[in-house]
Amino acid sequence: MEVFTRIADVRRALGSSRREGRSIGFVPTMGYLHAGHEALVQAARAECDTVVVSIFVNPLQFAPGEDFESYPRDSERDREILTRAGADILFMPSVADIYPRPLLTEVSLPELSRTLEGRTRPTHFQGVATVVLKLLHIVWPDRAYFGQKDGQQVAVVRRLCDDLDLPLDLRVVPTVRESDGLALSSRNVYLSPAERRAAPTLYAALLQGRSAALEGRRGADVAAEIEAAIAREPLIRLDYAAVVDPETMQPKDALQGRVMLAVAARLGRTRLIDNIVLEL
Repeated sequence: MEVFTRIADVRRALGSSRREGRSIGFVPTMGYLHAGHEALVQAARAECDTVVVSIFVNPLQFAPGEDFESYPRDSERDREILTRAGADILFMPSVADIYPRPLLTEVSLPELSRTLEGRTRPTHFQGVATVVLKLLHIVWPDRAYFGQKDGQQVAVVRRLCDDLDLPLDLRVVPTVRESDGLALSSRNVYLSPAERRAAPTLYAALLQGRSAALEGRRGADVAAEIEAAIAREPLIRLDYAAVVDPETMQPKDALQGRVMLAVAARLGRTRLIDNIVLEL
């Protein structure tokens, strides 16, 4: 696996792949990789000739007081995981390389960014959209791979690509979970033992919501079912339980077609999100 830290160098390497007619798959990450990221790389490996992974903890998507400085990092372990998963190129730029000067350009999708995560993190998706667009222009992949766990991020990136006619295919890989249902996340490392035991309640509540949806209940009732299930765990402070259209992130009450059940909650200092998507 080749490792690059500068934009010009990774572009030069990928230019060679492109001239040789090799397809390029891209997995953008913030590092501290786990089996969920490994699944993204493996999906890219199965479909593409050259697999590129970026590791960049993006300051634009962290609000003041969030965990940018303390976000977990372990570059050596990340390299081992990526080598095992079959990545060809690792791109690890610095903040100064990605943002060499104060940005005068902002990328925002306000209609998708005001709900769910956007209520408590109003600048988050502007930061996500900006860095994703920059990384896609640097790598210029044929396919880009994202995890369903960040369902609202998937909607933002999909609409970004559609609105700006970016010539790539967006691949969404199912959420990878622990044996007890907890969605894998780099932030799970923050959980205390007691919080870790309580955390699977989020997925269990989503499954209860799924059962209610399959019974023909309305969206508001399904959200209430999820909220009630989470309320029985005293260590969890619910941020939201919602039933939405997975493309628009707008509430959905008459449950037909594709539906996303989504939750966010805090366990101590750790904020976790999860979702499941249904076809009804």
